[in-house]
Amino acid sequence: MTARGRADLHMHTTFSDGWPAPQELVDYARAIGLDVIAVTDHDTIEGALRARDHAAGHAKPHVIIGEEVSSRDGHIVALFIERKVRPGMSAAATVHAIHDQGGLAVAVHPFWRTHRSTRGGPVHGVGWLAAELDFDAVEVENATPGFYVFNRLARRLNMGLGTAELGGSDAHILDAVGRAYTEFSGKTPKALRAAMESATTMARRRRYRAVGLMRYAAWGLNHQRYAV
Repeated sequence: MTARGRADLHMHTTFSDGWPAPQELVDYARAIGLDVIAVTDHDTIEGALRARDHAAGHAKPHVIIGEEVSSRDGHIVALFIERKVRPGMSAAATVHAIHDQGGLAVAVHPFWRTHRSTRGGPVHGVGWLAAELDFDAVEVENATPGFYVFNRLARRLNMGLGTAELGGSDAHILDAVGRAYTEFSGKTPKALRAAMESATTMARRRRYRAVGLMRYAAWGLNHQRYAV
């Protein structure tokens, strides 16, 4: 029987709005036993490249190059890419650009909405476009505190779609890493991709510790203060 691996496929570093440096993220992921991680900073792959370099020579975690792309219609995570995907395009064009370089497109927190905007555009998920466009997976477990309803809606949507279900922490602090994760048959990025393409992944979630919730609140207050 093939061993099952754990992957956290939605994480941020100091190269966008996360607090951990890429190296800290890799070391923490190794300490908690994750097999695969994807670094998905907003509109850049620089943090992911640094994380992959830092992880080289170790058995795990394997690092997937990712990016959380700010499309005009909401955030989309690109996995298994090597080049930055340009922000500001429509969701359809963004998905096409991800596929054009052999990557996989994920509808992350599709039903999360907020009135806040940044220089990159609106800050929310793609909504019902998750069902209309050629997404490879839907994030049905996002570990952001308060996302219970959004996750339930995403899971119900994906039950009808039948695409791969993913869990991602959306970590901006170390305590969040691995709080939501994707379980799959195997231990490597190749095995993970095969599981995504065959829609055999399973999304899981772990509870926060009280101190983690306090740190997340501190990050949130700091982020709101400086987000423009």
